[in-house]
Amino acid sequence: MPVIEYVYSAHSAFAYLGSRRLSEICARHHVTLIHKPIMLSPVVEAQGSLGFASRTQAHVDYFFGREIERWAEYRQVPVIKHRPTFHDADYRLASAMILALGNSGPQVDEFAHNILTSHWRDDSDLSDETLLREIATDLGHDAETIVAKAKSDAVQNALDDNSTWAQSNNIFGSPTYIVDGDAFYGQDHLELVERALTKPFAPNTWRNPSVDN
Repeated sequence: MPVIEYVYSAHSAFAYLGSRRLSEICARHHVTLIHKPIMLSPVVEAQGSLGFASRTQAHVDYFFGREIERWAEYRQVPVIKHRPTFHDADYRLASAMILALGNSGPQVDEFAHNILTSHWRDDSDLSDETLLREIATDLGHDAETIVAKAKSDAVQNALDDNSTWAQSNNIFGSPTYIVDGDAFYGQDHLELVERALTKPFAPNTWRNPSVDN
């Protein structure tokens, strides 16, 4: 059975925009989706990229405005028309709750999708434990058990391990989809991800002369 490693943050706009399309691809090709939620800022910064707080207003306006609007229309998913009110809130518990359910399977897929949807469709605060409990309960889970497990050292460490793993594997953004070691960054590459499941791309032959010399 083919596998996709799904590296993303729980508050990622483009993970949300591609979430249902990813599910369709996985169902069509009988893919096991391995969830690797990460804390995005340290991963991005490890690759030398700027966090949004350090980017120009023009770039932020383009990202949170036109780019998201166009992809939402193209993917036919609802999205709020402004930068989420609580986008800078701590989403660590939300990420850990995804991991508390496991790293694969329908219940993980659906919970992760609902977390992303809550943030980008409903403008929710992913640091709000009451909200997170409601999302879990609405999906038929025991919220008390999931929250307790999410707060455990084992799951918190697993979340940190995911972020460290992403840094060491040169992941520089969310979402990143990895098919048999071949990484595809951004939900705009989901069509290439699907192609890779049936016909892998030729090995990477790119060389950087400044590094090779």
